[in-house]
Amino acid sequence: MGLIEGADGEFIADSAGTGNWHAGSPPDRRSIAVAARHHIDIRALRARQVRAEDFEEFDYVIAMDRDNLQALKALCPDHRHDRLHLLMSFAKGTPISEVTDPYYFRDESGFERVYAVIDEGVEGLLAHLFPQR
Repeated sequence: MGLIEGADGEFIADSAGTGNWHAGSPPDRRSIAVAARHHIDIRALRARQVRAEDFEEFDYVIAMDRDNLQALKALCPDHRHDRLHLLMSFAKGTPISEVTDPYYFRDESGFERVYAVIDEGVEGLLAHLFPQR
């Protein structure tokens, strides 16, 4: 996930994978269903691979787990390593340090559990970005 602050103070987020095996594909049907239950429509999204310019464009490049963080470090120019973060490093008071890939679960309930973990990480990220809130 990449995050950049726009000129108007709003943030723009984007998502990309470290590999290209799903490039151009829509989200998994279980992800679409879980997101919809949380009033988020992701049906139009398509997967893409991380690009070199992402490390220049985005203020934060956020990995879900340590394997992806290592892959990002290998792709990232040395002068931009400060932009790399694990999502759950922003979540305080939780023993969860990484977001598990939902594909390890057999059913939609696993996707729901992963959504809850990501939500906790994003809340921590927002608290980091907006400490006064």
